[in-house]
Amino acid sequence: MAFKVTGVEQGQWAVLRVSGELDLMTSPVLRQRVHDAVAEGHHSLVVDLSDVFFCDSSGVGVLVAARRLIRSCQGRLRLILPDRGAEDGSHVNRVLGALGVRRLFDVHPDLDSATTDEAGPLSA
Repeated sequence: MAFKVTGVEQGQWAVLRVSGELDLMTSPVLRQRVHDAVAEGHHSLVVDLSDVFFCDSSGVGVLVAARRLIRSCQGRLRLILPDRGAEDGSHVNRVLGALGVRRLFDVHPDLDSATTDEAGPLSA
């Protein structure tokens, strides 16, 4: 499966759907797409990683940098990481957990829950 990032809008959310391997060669593409979305004024961003079957440290670095960028403009970043995703049960979920950074992210199992605000945002 070739690496691909596609963008759509869902209500007030910009959604980036990522598929393939998120690694040293492909992570700059996702980094650029996140920067482009923010430059276009999207400060509510969902990154759908359901179809990512491999993620290395450079991919994790892009996600952490995206979180930092979105927070710097008082935005919101949510990740879609299903318990069973891609081919073998969400590799990205396991990698983020193993590195101890999963707790940094607002994680949702699907697009509907990621783009719905049942409760108002918690103030920090």
